[in-house]
Amino acid sequence: MLVSEIMDKDFIVVSPDQDLEEISILMEEKRKFTTPVVDDQKRLIGWITSLDVTRGFREGKKKVNDVMYAKDDIVHVHQNDPARLAVLNASQHKVVSIPVVDDDEVVVGVVRTFDIVKTLSSLYEIKVTKIFEAMEDELKGVSWDELMEASAIVTQRRTGKRVTAQDYEKRIKDATFGEAIWATGGLEKFFVGLIAIGELVIARKVAKARK
Repeated sequence: MLVSEIMDKDFIVVSPDQDLEEISILMEEKRKFTTPVVDDQKRLIGWITSLDVTRGFREGKKKVNDVMYAKDDIVHVHQNDPARLAVLNASQHKVVSIPVVDDDEVVVGVVRTFDIVKTLSSLYEIKVTKIFEAMEDELKGVSWDELMEASAIVTQRRTGKRVTAQDYEKRIKDATFGEAIWATGGLEKFFVGLIAIGELVIARKVAKARK
């Protein structure tokens, strides 16, 4: 997934010589709390937030360039960057939105934490069965029943409780990715489990082939 797939294309831009009062009205009308500052060719040159505007009024500032952050002082991403880069930047720099540029440094979007949460939420709602089906596609020649048998064995090894392939299949039938993550103790443990299942399937097939 790329940044361009999660960015908000419904954004506003302002110029550095605009009056603070003018952009405060614009930001309020459009309900945007952050906005890129651009030159006359829409290239990114800075960033301003509603808090900067408030500070500007308090300090008697008049123009955007009196309170904006320069481009070198802000984090921004390219539209073709991996989406995870925007997520990591938002987390590391503790920002609520990040400007997105193209090869010419023209602003083409804004990634907002709302968009990130929305995207992650949709991923969490994916059915676990879809993930297992993808494994079946990647592990050529592996049947669904073989995946379920291996999954039951891995689960039994981890929990110490006897689990049949049928029991496991019933358990995951309606479970979502998010529910599975919480149930297994986190994202890392969930994917470690998937890897263990894949490895076991392959090992069992190799053992059968040698007989």
